[in-house]
Amino acid sequence: MVDAMSLTPAGRKDARGFPSAAKGLATADFSFPRNHRLGKPADYQIVFGGAQKSSDAYLTVLARANDQGYSRLGLAISKKHIRYAVDRNRIKRLVRESFRLGQADFGNLDYVVMARTAAKLADNKTLKLSLEKHWITLIKRCNSC
Repeated sequence: MVDAMSLTPAGRKDARGFPSAAKGLATADFSFPRNHRLGKPADYQIVFGGAQKSSDAYLTVLARANDQGYSRLGLAISKKHIRYAVDRNRIKRLVRESFRLGQADFGNLDYVVMARTAAKLADNKTLKLSLEKHWITLIKRCNSC
């Protein structure tokens, strides 16, 4: 009987038992390191100061070009609009995941995502579709500037 894992390049497995990439093969980098986050209040102020805006019933996303060579994400999910921490954390996880998976296509832009009250009642699929629409809209707007 042939083990499915033995069909991977050189049969390599990582510490968790999953197949690992063969040496020399390029793999997509879907990480979300600290330098891809807006961390300082000054970074947020720059985006808030003169950004392109995309908005719907669930989210408002602001974007502005940067000179970093990569895209960065900032989250502004307030208690005023999303009262419970569990709801705020769910929304933040969804936004980070969407950004992480699509950041290769986002160019040199800083994004700030703000949630509206309706976001706490929306399901994950709805929020993901909303984010995809915002990313596409803002990339088009910022590339035409």
